[in-house]
Amino acid sequence: MNHKLLIVDDDEEIRTQMKWALAADYDVLMAGDRAGAVEAFRSARPLVVLLDLGLPPQPANPAEGLASLAEMLGLDRQAKIVVITGQGEKETALQAIGAGACDFLSKPVDVGELKFILKRCFHIAQLEREHRKMQQLLQENTFEGMLGVSPAMQGVFNAIRKVATADAPVLILGESGTGKEMAARAIHQQSGRTDGPFAAINCSAIPETLLESELFGHEKGAFTGAHARRQGRIEMANGGTLFLDEIGEVPLPLQVKLLRFLQEQVIERVGGREQIRIDARIIAATNADLKKSMGAGKFREDLFYRLAVVQLKMPPLREREGDIHFLAQSFLKRYATAKSGLTFDREALRALMDYSWPGNVRELENRVRRAVIMANGKRLTVQDLELPTHSAPTKPVSLKDAREAVERDMVQNALQRHSGKIAAAAAELGISRPTLYELMEKLGISRE
Repeated sequence: MNHKLLIVDDDEEIRTQMKWALAADYDVLMAGDRAGAVEAFRSARPLVVLLDLGLPPQPANPAEGLASLAEMLGLDRQAKIVVITGQGEKETALQAIGAGACDFLSKPVDVGELKFILKRCFHIAQLEREHRKMQQLLQENTFEGMLGVSPAMQGVFNAIRKVATADAPVLILGESGTGKEMAARAIHQQSGRTDGPFAAINCSAIPETLLESELFGHEKGAFTGAHARRQGRIEMANGGTLFLDEIGEVPLPLQVKLLRFLQEQVIERVGGREQIRIDARIIAATNADLKKSMGAGKFREDLFYRLAVVQLKMPPLREREGDIHFLAQSFLKRYATAKSGLTFDREALRALMDYSWPGNVRELENRVRRAVIMANGKRLTVQDLELPTHSAPTKPVSLKDAREAVERDMVQNALQRHSGKIAAAAAELGISRPTLYELMEKLGISRE
């Protein structure tokens, strides 16, 4: 469907000629005076208007045309209005530009120049409308920094609003990259503890020998290297929220101490005897199956039920209908500030939707960010995103053909990631350099 273009001119012959020249590219509407122009603009809301300033009842005077310009911009400030002026009327043209017109043409109008200007105006108008639409979507579907238009994420937002008002412990479940820490921060921000600290610790990122000290703190001289008293994360969270990420990685002896803290709200620093009372809300998160860990004797059942008073499930990206495109566009807008006009090409959008996203939102964000850096033109490609393509075969393929297709994709992707360096690509693929050379020759991949 073509974009709408409104032509306003009091000369019917000129209107007809312009329509004949432009009808193949646009849905052309016409008006011969100010009243007709404003009415057509109000009802059709065209993206672009071509406006002759000389309108009845005084076609030799630009006043009526300028008034039409003001009325239409009053209805839609984002409309692109190109004014037409007589030769030598530069002051009138500048007055129209100052009043909000986006460009001007002098009579007699050159059709080639007209088509060029209209094409540019429609392109800018479309980009601006898409930008406003995205801004509106972001405003309506952003919750404490979390993005989502899907029913699954809207359900998460509603659940966070409900659990935030209580002070009960929350266990957030979900795959890696689904935004568990963002959900924990959202709960904190929506709670009555928002003015207090938010202390987070990733229990899988700290060696087991140091984890107890990180959580509970230590006294001076408690162990080699403990040169001064130090508060732990639990103590830092006093008056606020403690977030325990990857809680399933906490060793059993430390689980006992955590359970005591949850039951009694007191801690003792490593090497100390003073009981310190702590008022902190506990939010834990894991991507592991804690019930399976309980069955294997690796996670305490009593600790699980203390932590899981309320459970919140973060959906994987593949189950968030409509969010992949929305998030990809949001990340593109965030990271392409230095590359205006950057968009995804059609194949890239298809690949984004077809991919399974094992790394979820984190992977999507990282791929888009990298693609923005690597892109050469105005469009992000499948290659920029480093995503596989899934073209439907025109005929059944043999097992040999399928295996070669997979090998070709893996080799080409490895070579691309390492800028054609054979040794690095071979190391990534787990084969020797001679084997990679043989494979490239068999698959018809150029050494360049």
